[in-house]
Amino acid sequence: MNSTVTVKYQTTIPKEVREQLGIAVNDALEWIVDKGKVIVQPVHNAFLRHQGSIKTGSGEILADIQAARDSRMERYR
Repeated sequence: MNSTVTVKYQTTIPKEVREQLGIAVNDALEWIVDKGKVIVQPVHNAFLRHQGSIKTGSGEILADIQAARDSRMERYR
């Protein structure tokens, strides 16, 4: 199987390869160069399956830190 490298140095993973390796959108790939050859393999990290499952605050770090401190102090009151 062949694929072409675009002007942006991107390429398409053939459907047959994606299916055999179980590669889906947003999966990570590891690129290894070994003696003039390139090995590309999917990164199967169980941790990444939980991506997006933890809800975070509005992104105001100081408010989040203060809320965590207040929550911990409740144990001592």
